[in-house]
Amino acid sequence: MLLWRLGTGALVDGLRRIDGPSLLAALGIGLVTTVFSAWRWALVARGLRIRLPLAPAVADYYRALFLNAALPGGVLGDVHRAVRHGQSTGDLGRGVRSVVLERTAGQLALFAAGAVMLLTMPSPVRDDLRQAAPMAGLAALGACAVVLALRMNRPGPSRRDRALRSALAEARQGLLSRRNGPGVLVSSVVVLTGYLAMFVLAARVAGVGAAVTELLPLAVLALLAMSLPLNVGGWGPREGVAAWAFGAAGLGAGRGLTVAVVYGVLSLAASLPGVIVLVARWYAGLRADRRTAATTATAPASDAQDIPDYAPLPPPEAGPRVESEVSIEKYAPKESTRLTRISLPFSAEPSEGRPMTPESV
Repeated sequence: MLLWRLGTGALVDGLRRIDGPSLLAALGIGLVTTVFSAWRWALVARGLRIRLPLAPAVADYYRALFLNAALPGGVLGDVHRAVRHGQSTGDLGRGVRSVVLERTAGQLALFAAGAVMLLTMPSPVRDDLRQAAPMAGLAALGACAVVLALRMNRPGPSRRDRALRSALAEARQGLLSRRNGPGVLVSSVVVLTGYLAMFVLAARVAGVGAAVTELLPLAVLALLAMSLPLNVGGWGPREGVAAWAFGAAGLGAGRGLTVAVVYGVLSLAASLPGVIVLVARWYAGLRADRRTAATTATAPASDAQDIPDYAPLPPPEAGPRVESEVSIEKYAPKESTRLTRISLPFSAEPSEGRPMTPESV
């Protein structure tokens, strides 16, 4: 709809303006934000008593960022990261909760900083937010009071209450404890600053000369739109909100679409090291499968060498000597059939009460 209303000129102009220095700057900003995001994840995992070294956390985070940028929804990379981490630690539930808490910390930092910026800096929604803020605050206090009254009137803690208390205890240990709280706060501030710096870089690449104080509220609106799981690799709501916000701020809706397109390309470039992690992990898994297959293929041969040979059947006790020799030659097992006879569940040799098989004949 944006391309239909605004034309393809904004999209083509944004792609044409991207150059090598801007891509290198995006890679540098992405490196800083990814390392600090991985550090925040390691801190939260430590609060949940899960060991997570920083180097594997950075690699897994790069892979998740690339999957988020390449797959619909914008969160499938985080889902993959949560499941793989839980499986590797042997506790799927705790591994998933560590990723959920880490992402929750980032979203809380965005909401808190965004609320301050949108209420204090000039933005298209500042007046509306100032009018709605008191009512929203009173509604939140009323909801908390109702929940507290309901919990106080219950005769005893239910199973749901115990699960909620356990979740809150894990959240306090992972995010708000004295050991992890300062690190989580610092990392969240650095990561949010990197995202805002990426948006300002995209605006400069797109040729927007507005002041940084004017661009930051617009960047917050675009980031809030990106957090909605209704996009394809981040594309969709971000472009719509950016076009509307830039148009409401007097900078032009087409310019807002160009900035959003440049931001999307720079974010994708910043996540490209995740491709290297994907290929490296895939190759390592392929080599491990080959080693396992080679070990499995050589195991039966070594076992067959340990199987003792059976002696041939004895000749009949009665009868002429010629018939005994014929019987031995005809029915005695050959060397090529001994191992086959051992490996089968039923013997192919004739015996009383059992018919002869075609193989024995």
